[in-house]
Amino acid sequence: MGSTYGKIFNISTFGESHGKAIGVVIDGCPAGVEFNEEFIQAELDKRKPGQSRITTQRKEADSVDVLSGVFEGKTTGTPIALVINNQDQRSKDYGHIADKFRPSHADYTYAAKYGNRDYRGGGRSSARETAARVAAGAIAKTILSDMGIEIAAYVKQVGRLKLDKPYSELDLSTRYDNAVRCPDAAMAQEMFDYIDDTRKKGDSIGGVITCVASGVPVGWGEPVFDKLHAELGKAMLSINAVKGFEYGSGFDGVELYGSEHNDEFYTNEAGEVKTKTNHAGGILGGISSGEDIYFNVAFKPTATIMKDQDSVNAAGEAVTVSGKGRHDPCVLPRAVPIVEAMAALVLVDFYLRAKADK
Repeated sequence: MGSTYGKIFNISTFGESHGKAIGVVIDGCPAGVEFNEEFIQAELDKRKPGQSRITTQRKEADSVDVLSGVFEGKTTGTPIALVINNQDQRSKDYGHIADKFRPSHADYTYAAKYGNRDYRGGGRSSARETAARVAAGAIAKTILSDMGIEIAAYVKQVGRLKLDKPYSELDLSTRYDNAVRCPDAAMAQEMFDYIDDTRKKGDSIGGVITCVASGVPVGWGEPVFDKLHAELGKAMLSINAVKGFEYGSGFDGVELYGSEHNDEFYTNEAGEVKTKTNHAGGILGGISSGEDIYFNVAFKPTATIMKDQDSVNAAGEAVTVSGKGRHDPCVLPRAVPIVEAMAALVLVDFYLRAKADK
């Protein structure tokens, strides 16, 4: 079950970084949903490698092939199978770590759990798997968009460079206008230069992605263990390199008094119950409140760096691991569409759960 997510809108991903292909099977997608292959490809293009000099130079078209579940441009209600063929594997780049454990990678834990591991690019532990999630997320986005729900993520922080403006003061439609995926042009250039300088040094850097979901109606989420924010946290923490998740006021909220933090209710001119502030991040008691849902996701520096590091091999002997191959000096630019996809998958599943309850 480790490769499956969702209770009603259910996805199962498959494949390895240097295998023949990666892909996803989607079960539970309603019939009659418009299947826009161009939109799915556009979402994949936002995540694919080789987009600029601050991303891995692996060249993958990430072209999606639809095997089932679609007829005459609409979903049929049966399982949808999508495959993305791998084209630019350089498995020889990983021969030097066939029996070595790379620091901060899953090499050691995979070997300990399974008794063997695919050392070519990390195999199943590679972030290449997330392309399948983006493809599935594009279908989820389509369903949500038809309901007026929009999801937008952007790079808020790289290392110590931080965009301090709240999302409400930003034009999030411009987030993909630059290689960093930051909706502030001046800060985006600073971040780009910082990442590029880090790359030249053979090192890596982490940061924070903010995501906003607007238009989510009141009532999505379950009490106790299936709280909406708990599922969002699980989804985000399942993404490679994620180290932290916070929603609403998050950790900064601990500095406020209750009188400052509480979101007071009022009724607007349309007769809707709203809140004057939104420290809750659009979720109360694990259920959507109708306000914007917003959260931050922290990513660690890319584990593979172009510097020698101390480690051990499978026999427990001390070795040196040398960085080789093609890797992102900062995962954030390519992680933005992944965060959006996972948010969409969580929300569409809760939409279908709410629909089933009625």
